[in-house]
Amino acid sequence: MNVVPEPLPGGPALAQAFLRGDEKVSHLFGGSYQHESTRQERAAWLDSQSDSRVDRSRLTEVLRSYNAKFNHHEAVRRSLELLEQPETLVISGGQQSGLFTGPLLVIYKIITTITAAREASEELGRPVVPLFWIAGEDHDWDEVNHTYVLDRSGEVVKLKIEAEETGRSPVSYIPVGEESFARPLEQLGELLQESEFKQEIMELASNAARQGSMTSAFAEMIGALFGRFGLILLDSADPALRALEKPLFRALIEKNDDLEASYHKTADDIFSGGHELQADVAAGGANLFYIHEGMRLLLVKKDGRFTDRKGHVAFSKEELLELLEGHPERFSNNVLTRPLMHEYLLPVLATVLGQGEISYWGITGRAFAELGMKMPPILPRMSYTVVEGTLHKHMEKYGLTFEDVLVGLEEKKRSWLEAQDELQLGRKFAEVKASFASMYDPLIEEIGTVQAGLLKLGAANKEKILDQIDFLEGKVVSAMAKQSEAALRQWERIECSLMPLGRLQERVYNVTYYLNKYGLSWLEHLLELPADYSGTHRVLYM
Repeated sequence: MNVVPEPLPGGPALAQAFLRGDEKVSHLFGGSYQHESTRQERAAWLDSQSDSRVDRSRLTEVLRSYNAKFNHHEAVRRSLELLEQPETLVISGGQQSGLFTGPLLVIYKIITTITAAREASEELGRPVVPLFWIAGEDHDWDEVNHTYVLDRSGEVVKLKIEAEETGRSPVSYIPVGEESFARPLEQLGELLQESEFKQEIMELASNAARQGSMTSAFAEMIGALFGRFGLILLDSADPALRALEKPLFRALIEKNDDLEASYHKTADDIFSGGHELQADVAAGGANLFYIHEGMRLLLVKKDGRFTDRKGHVAFSKEELLELLEGHPERFSNNVLTRPLMHEYLLPVLATVLGQGEISYWGITGRAFAELGMKMPPILPRMSYTVVEGTLHKHMEKYGLTFEDVLVGLEEKKRSWLEAQDELQLGRKFAEVKASFASMYDPLIEEIGTVQAGLLKLGAANKEKILDQIDFLEGKVVSAMAKQSEAALRQWERIECSLMPLGRLQERVYNVTYYLNKYGLSWLEHLLELPADYSGTHRVLYM
């Protein structure tokens, strides 16, 4: 693999400013992971605050139980044994679950997490384990029930789990039986070309389909791919975990007004700095969810009570605290309180985030301080586009760069097609139309002197003749395009592979296509690539 940095234009302005090291936004975050002193200081601070986090032995007991179901590897067992020891730190990343692991960016986030943990352990001379936080408490079923695969002919195909109405239930609580996975599995088998690795990939997907929910299927498949590297999995919707989280939920309820004020203050700072917010900071927002009759309801504060916007539930602060004591499984974080829970549970040396996540974490800095915590250093996830060998040859053949593909190929393609016009018919058609107009316009003026109505008729007649010339030219262009049909398919394959649906490849395609082509060892090759925590996009030329 040849790796070439290709910085991307755009992205959330706040995240871009953070990645540039802009001092105007640096106070919003927990320090740059790029600086060795930041890592050393963070490790020392975590050691000094060990009593303020959840008990390690209780946490590892919960994680052992969960990983035994879906991620039972010897390397995971060793990671959990290390996590129980007071000197062990964590590099964490997280994402919602997704069909057959979801988009490639999930894979790259895990690669970043594992790589960073290895490097940090060597640098600090102490154990650092990788952990992946599955956001199973999230309730947006439509975000996780599908994935996209590049088929044999180079087309984008959507695979989707059809399920009954899920309401607003956390994804981890939605039952998804094997019968629901049957059609996507069948499609996957049809789409993947025959290879020496196909049977293994299909077995991984089939095993995942038997786990009973989308989150469990995701955990099974991620465990099969990455458990051998010691990656610990955590489901944020795990009821056993909720029991450990009670003390922080209590603090989030008791100090809710202060926390809300801290979020608004930071949001104002971000706005005044000319940046947009990536998460909603609503007036009266409690930044907590309550699960009522299977529905995950966002709580707001109204008339001194905690309620949801449609009035399904309403509690005083005392009632909410009493419910927490007896039913912690009914409580759930939102995007602004999840980072705080993350910090309470784990000795996090750094957290791996994408640019959108960096932007909303920027809102939480004062909230960390409000609870006596410090935001962990942010480690931008590594970002890639894979360019296969044949595709690279096509790009070189037509003189195309990755940047060309990013901005769109229509103009380049049109120019290339025009260059194939060896008879210069495009120029000749233009000359004919110009010549016709130069002869016909004076004639129209003259006939207008015969009768006023003839001027309008002559102009309409001219447009009809030009339309007919354009029609003929279009037919000629279509005939030429047909002659170049094979080449145009190559152009389409380039765009479809690298910018499917007009989006970055890593945000659309599933990893199974690449594992089927290159085998599970492809993940090891990714882990061997030089680490880059600058947030710079890189292109992998296979």
